[in-house]
Amino acid sequence: MTKKIKFKLSLTNSSTLDSTKLNKKTVLFFYPKAMTGGCSIEVQDFQKKLSTFKKLGFDIFGASKDSIEKNTKFSEKYKLKYELGSDLTDVCEKLGIWIEKSMYGKKYFGINRSTFILDNNGKILHSWTKVKVKDHVDEVLDYIKENKL
Repeated sequence: MTKKIKFKLSLTNSSTLDSTKLNKKTVLFFYPKAMTGGCSIEVQDFQKKLSTFKKLGFDIFGASKDSIEKNTKFSEKYKLKYELGSDLTDVCEKLGIWIEKSMYGKKYFGINRSTFILDNNGKILHSWTKVKVKDHVDEVLDYIKENKL
């Protein structure tokens, strides 16, 4: 996928992540809900490998539809050294990851756990959808290394 996407996410440090103003290559991952089991594991896994991503020239951002306040508490709980974003507009919809889900026969919309590798111009170099948390961060790192991104 080499689609260029324009978006803005409100970040936990009161700034904005603007896809048209990225400073470097970026890994942007979307998680369904802050403070839940799989999402907690995912943000911690990215935290554990943050220095490796930085050495490879990448910024890391996580994002969800949660409020900035909830994402800030989530970030503080796990002492994250990267920012979390709140999609308060339609970024998930633009990316095609806001999908209908079903639990116990009840239908609702939610985020399809996904990860995107962006170049510094906001072009999507690679994406994963329907992400399984276990070993995913290593999968992203392996892809970056194998493709010399």
